[in-house]
Amino acid sequence: MLWSAALNNVKENAVTTHAPTRHTDVLIVGAGPTGLALAIDLARRGVAALVVERSGSLFPGSRGKGLQPRTLEVLDDLGVRDAIRAAGASYPVGVIWEDGVRTGEHRMFDAVEPDEGAPYAEPWMVPQWRTQEILAARLAELGGEIAFGRELAGIEQDPEGVTAAFVSGPPVRARYAVAADGGRSTVRRALGIGMTGETVDPNPMLVADVRIEGLDRDHLHVFPPAEGGGYLAIWPLAATEEFQVVAQFPQGIEPDLSLEGIRKVVGARSHLAPGDVKEVRWASDFRPRAAMADRFRDGRIFLAGDSAHVHSPAGGQGLNTSVQDAYNLGWKLAAVLREGARASLLDSYEEERLPVAAEMLGLSTRIHRGEARRGEATMQLGIGYRDSALAVETRDGLAEGALRAGDRAPDGLRGGLRLFDEFQGTHWTLLTVGAASGLPDLADLSGLPGLPVVRTVRIPSYEAYGDGLFLIRPDGYVGWAGRAAEGLAAYAAGFAA
Repeated sequence: MLWSAALNNVKENAVTTHAPTRHTDVLIVGAGPTGLALAIDLARRGVAALVVERSGSLFPGSRGKGLQPRTLEVLDDLGVRDAIRAAGASYPVGVIWEDGVRTGEHRMFDAVEPDEGAPYAEPWMVPQWRTQEILAARLAELGGEIAFGRELAGIEQDPEGVTAAFVSGPPVRARYAVAADGGRSTVRRALGIGMTGETVDPNPMLVADVRIEGLDRDHLHVFPPAEGGGYLAIWPLAATEEFQVVAQFPQGIEPDLSLEGIRKVVGARSHLAPGDVKEVRWASDFRPRAAMADRFRDGRIFLAGDSAHVHSPAGGQGLNTSVQDAYNLGWKLAAVLREGARASLLDSYEEERLPVAAEMLGLSTRIHRGEARRGEATMQLGIGYRDSALAVETRDGLAEGALRAGDRAPDGLRGGLRLFDEFQGTHWTLLTVGAASGLPDLADLSGLPGLPVVRTVRIPSYEAYGDGLFLIRPDGYVGWAGRAAEGLAAYAAGFAA
């Protein structure tokens, strides 16, 4: 049995110990993008989940504002595409200012050629608070619940489940729990899981959402560092009347987060007057850091999002990697809890996501230090799980660059069908491409042993796949690939308990 003592700042007599215990399938600690995305995925699969959040409301700031193309695909599948598109905009071109004069332009991202297999070709800017509102509304639509003001005081687990105690309110008993409670995760510290990392930049940073006058909203405004100071960047926040101020400070200087403090920084580093900053809606300071938990699972408790990995914001990878953690874990929890899958399926979460987090941490750090550009790699479309135990490739002689088991399954329009429309939902998809011999008549196949819901789709030849048979996982990655159906049933049966 594992038991975490109450946190140091929680008095023992503050914990409610006699209230009736609430029961649920999955307890999600933290109502950020990670926790909300996971709760949505579980709710649409019929899994009971409770999201608990120590704060009294959703996070109010826009720290994570960039949604990468792969994350947009995930949000599309979760049912919030239209709301996310309406709430955001493309990243603006940056204007470089010196002494009140425009001296150049700056583009945040290298252009990437459009690809039929990828419906989104660029990042989309949505303030984090708005993304969370959209996700929370979708969760409510599906009947999900967020319990605010629930600060975790302790957590224990046994072979059958997890029990969490709170500073106020009844304890919760769940079959599994997921820590989505940020870089200072209470759950991770309670479990004693270490966090290994490094300081990416020792210079303190300030980020704030403000109302400001004197700047157009069509550009990112960049003010290079003056002697003795750091850089200043002012972003128009899409679909709002606000701007985000990002300022770097010399080591040893603590950023002043007050209205007057932010006015002073803007007035000193730009051509704007201090009084042009009218209001501060939210402000925070931080030191860019890269760190990763030593493991992403302890028994029945999983770490996801910032509780598992903390990124420099420079690469726009943190929120995106976090939402994709949730997307990877959601279908697996549902398969075990609702579909009779073997419990060992959950081992693949850490196996698949830990290497991805490490790769994205390295990329974010290199971008922060000017060693890499934002471009194709930051879009996260190339992330895959070829080395996973769930990836079985039975074809040989494939050309370099060919789609393989473990890769993201591309979109495309063939035979009157849009593939992502066929993949969307909670099912697996058995896709036949081309007229290769030996493939089964999928019209007669309604499912496979171990996979209770399989949609069958047949399309003409498509170069993004090559002719063959592809079993697409619920999260849009190729699980099994072959030129004929031999071995497919055995792969599917391997999921059964």
